[in-house]
Amino acid sequence: MICSRRGCREAAVWALAWNNPKLHTPDRRKVWTACDEHRAYLEDFLRLRGFLRETLPLDELDGSEG
Repeated sequence: MICSRRGCREAAVWALAWNNPKLHTPDRRKVWTACDEHRAYLEDFLRLRGFLRETLPLDELDGSEG
């Protein structure tokens, strides 16, 4: 998996679980992936909009998100 930051081709090591409460049910989780360099940028982007639910290491992602 690669980082979700536009233009980045680095390997992802983080999973950022999020949802848009205007569009998704509370239990729904979408996932962006992030490299170490872009983790904070993507978290800030989602947090500013009230979308970020949790950040966890990519290898801990259980596969039910998305």
